[in-house]
Parts: sequence; structure tokens; C-alpha cells
Amino acid sequence: MPNDEHELRKVTDARTLRALAHPVRIALFEELALGGAMTATEIGERIGETATTCSFHLRQLAKYGFVEEAGGGAGRSRPWRLTSIGMSFAPGGDPEAQIASDAVVRMFRERQFARYDEWRATKGSYPRQWQEAAINSQFLLYLTAPELEQLSSEVHELLARWTHLEDRREDPSKRPPASVPVETLLLAHPIALPKPDGDPGDA
Repeated sequence: MPNDEHELRKVTDARTLRALAHPVRIALFEELALGGAMTATEIGERIGETATTCSFHLRQLAKYGFVEEAGGGAGRSRPWRLTSIGMSFAPGGDPEAQIASDAVVRMFRERQFARYDEWRATKGSYPRQWQEAAINSQFLLYLTAPELEQLSSEVHELLARWTHLEDRREDPSKRPPASVPVETLLLAHPIALPKPDGDPGDA
């Protein structure tokens, strides 16, 4: 059975991270997160890959605990599902794991930013209510590392208030007729190195 849907799986070792760092596997992961349990054939139709290719990569993802059989079917008609939706990468000082983690994050972000670019290019075709509801904001703040950590925690707490809607992902019958998938990206990072220790500006 999948883990608690609000529990993040912490991936720490280089071998497991490298197993995820493949374009087809990233695509499979995203499609299962978006559409719930699916067969290799169904996912292949969505991402433009053959059922044979998807079946192979699904088995590899299962080997490292990212997906599992959802029950029912046989062969390529077996549905697969994610074992957990959220993940966090924690290389823990291992250089190889850090390289693999960076590769996985880069692949996810490239796909996410591509979807954002697609939204920007096509938003005129969406109803005005959706155009006005979408967020496109940037803030520049001068913060210490503890303050940035606090900000991140507070924003995550805000987003966590919406986790009661997570059952809509697995059960389409619980989705309001006007609902669509909404991707939320949160980025907050320093753009300059901190001042040397002891400098008053670092206080």
C-alpha cells in the first residue's frame, strides 16, 4: 500500500537517486502522480513511449521502491501506482548522492518550467477567471538563513492546509466539475554569498 499521502519519502543514497534520474522515469512518475494508477500501455499513450519501454522502466522504479503494482491485470495490463507522492532528497554530504540529486531535481524542474512556459504561451485560451487566479509573482527580501528557514516553514504550513483535497487525485469522483490539475512551484534561495562571519551586516 502507498505510504501516508502527506508523508515525504526521504531519498538519500546515490544508487536510488540515479535510478530515478532518467527522462522516461521522471515522466512515468509525473503521470502516475497526476492520473493515479495506470498500466504501461496507458502511460505510454500519454508520454509517447511504447508499452514495452514503459513496462521496463516501471519495473526499474519498482525495484527502488518508487512504484508498486496496484492489483489486477497481468503483464502489460497490470496497473501501477506510486508508493508515495512527495519526496525529499537528502544526500547527507555524499558527493555522488549530491550529483545524482542535482540531476534528478534538474530533470523535474526542466519539465515543470516547460509546463509553465506552455501556460504562458496558451493562457489566452483559458477563461479569464483562470487567467486572473493564476499566480506570477516575485519578491526580493533581505533575510538571514534562520529567517529564510522560518519563511519556508510558514509557506509550507499554508500549503498543507489544502492537503485535505489530496483525495481528489486518487478519486476522480471527488473532483468538482470545474477542477483541473494546478501545479504549484515554490522557490526561495539566496542570490549572493553571505558576508564573512563577524561582519555586522550578517547579524
